[in-house]
Amino acid sequence: MSDGEAGAANQPRKGFRARRALKLVKPIVGLRKRSNYLYFWEKRWFFIAMAVGAGLLYMPIPEGLTQSGMIILTMSVVATILFVTEPVPLPTVALLIVIGQVMLMGIDSKVVAKSLMSDSVLFIMGSLMLAVAVVKQKLDTRIAWLLVKMTGTKTSRIAFGIAVVSGVLASFVGEHTVAAMMLPVGITLIQLTSDDPKKVRNLAAVLLFSISYGCSVAGIGTPSGGARNAIMIGYWKEFFYDPTNPETFKFLIDYVKWMVFAYPMFLLQLPFVTAILLWTFKPEYKDLSRAVVKLRTKVEKQGPMKPSDFIAIIIFFLVLLGWIFGSAEYGMGTIAILGAAAFLVAGLVAWPDVNSGVNWGVVLLYAAAISLGVQMKDTGAAAWVANSFLDILAPFGMDEGIGLWAAVSVLTTAVTNTMSNGAAVAVLGPIVLKLAVAAQESPIILGFITAVSSAFAYLTVVGTPACTIVYASGYLKTTDFLTVGWKMAVMSTILMLVAAYLYWPFLGV
Repeated sequence: MSDGEAGAANQPRKGFRARRALKLVKPIVGLRKRSNYLYFWEKRWFFIAMAVGAGLLYMPIPEGLTQSGMIILTMSVVATILFVTEPVPLPTVALLIVIGQVMLMGIDSKVVAKSLMSDSVLFIMGSLMLAVAVVKQKLDTRIAWLLVKMTGTKTSRIAFGIAVVSGVLASFVGEHTVAAMMLPVGITLIQLTSDDPKKVRNLAAVLLFSISYGCSVAGIGTPSGGARNAIMIGYWKEFFYDPTNPETFKFLIDYVKWMVFAYPMFLLQLPFVTAILLWTFKPEYKDLSRAVVKLRTKVEKQGPMKPSDFIAIIIFFLVLLGWIFGSAEYGMGTIAILGAAAFLVAGLVAWPDVNSGVNWGVVLLYAAAISLGVQMKDTGAAAWVANSFLDILAPFGMDEGIGLWAAVSVLTTAVTNTMSNGAAVAVLGPIVLKLAVAAQESPIILGFITAVSSAFAYLTVVGTPACTIVYASGYLKTTDFLTVGWKMAVMSTILMLVAAYLYWPFLGV
C-alpha cells in the first residue's frame, strides 16, 4: 500500500479518533465547569463576607462613630463571618486582619507588628509547646490505672473520676491536650468492657462526655487552662491598667488571683457534670470490674515508670510553681516558654515533634485577634458598640446588674458555640469591657463572665477541641451534643451567675 493509499485509509480512522476525542473532551469540559462552580460554591462565604464588608464601608458612618472605628468594626464583622463559616483556613483570617490594619486603616506596619506580640501570645505559644511535650510521654494507660485505683470499679465513680482527672489536668495544660491524653483512657475502658459498640452505646457516651465536659468546665480554672483566659487578662491590662494610678493595680490579674476567682466554679460544676451525664445516658454496665482486670494486665506489661517519666513530671510541676509564684514578675508567657525550653534541654521532646505538634496558625490567629481588639478600643468602636448594646437592653430592664450579666453570658454562649472560645473572647472582650464602663458595672466581673461563658460550648461538635476529639472516637452522634449540651449550658450559667452575685464581690471587684 502506497503512502497516499495508506493516508486515505487512515482518514476515516482519524475522523473516528477525533469524534471519540471530542466525546471525551466534552465531559472533561463539563467537569471543569462543574469544578469551577463547586469552587465558587465552597468559597461563597468568603465572597459574601467581602461583599458585606464592602457594603458596610460604603454606608454612612453612624453618629458617635469615627471613620477608623467604622473600618475596624467592618473588619470585625467580616472576621466573625469567616470565623463561623470557615471558607478559608482560620490563620488566613489573621493575615487579612494584619493587612486590613495597614492598608485600610493606614497604621504603620511596625506598629501593627508590635501589637501582634504580647505576653499573652507568648503564653499561648509556650502552653502549646508544653502540651506537645506532655503528650509525648504516653502516660495515658498509667493514668487510667491510677484513676480506677482511686475510684473503684463502679461506673458512676469512674465517670466522676474521669471528669475530675480530666478537669484538674485541663485546668493547667489546656483542654485539647488533656482530651487527647484521656481519650485512649476512655476508649480502653469501653473496649475492655465490650467489643460491640452497640452494647456500650450509653456507657461510651457517659465516659467520653466526662472527658470533654470535664475539660470544658476546667478550662476556666487557671490562666493556662485556655487561651481565652490569657486574652482577657491581656485586655484588662491594656484597657484599664495605669502604672501611675494605684487604683488600677486591681486590673493586673495574675495566675493566683485568677484561680481564686475561677477555680471554685470549676470544682462546683464537677458533680453536676456526672449527674447530668448519668441522668441523660443511662449506662448499660453499672460495674466495670472485667475491664479493670484487663487494664491491670496491660499496665503490668509496661513495667515500672522510666526516669524520663519522673523528670517530665518534675519539670511540669516546676512550671506550675513558676506560674503561681513568678508570673507577676516575669509574665506567664516567659514561664511557659522557659518550661518548653526545659523539656527540650532535657531531651524529653525533640524540636521536630514540637514543630509539627504545635498549631502555629492558632498562635497567629490569637495574636491577630488581640491586635484587632486593641484597635477596637483605640478607635472607640468598642465603646460605641457597648453603648448601642445597652440602648437595646434598656427597655427590657437588662442594662445593669444580673440582667446585664445574663445577657452577656447568653451572647457569649451563642457566639462560642459557633467559633473557638478564644476567638469568641477576642472578639467580644473589648465590647464587653467597654459595656461594663458604660453601664457602671465592674469590668472584672463582666470580663470573668465573658471568659467563663466562652467555656459553655457544649452544644456542637466544633464548640471546643475537646468535643471534637471525643467525637472523633466514633462512639458519639452529633445529636448527643444537643441532647445533653443544653442541660450543661443551663447548669453552668446558673452556677456562674450565683458565683458572680455571692462570691466574686467578696474578692474586692
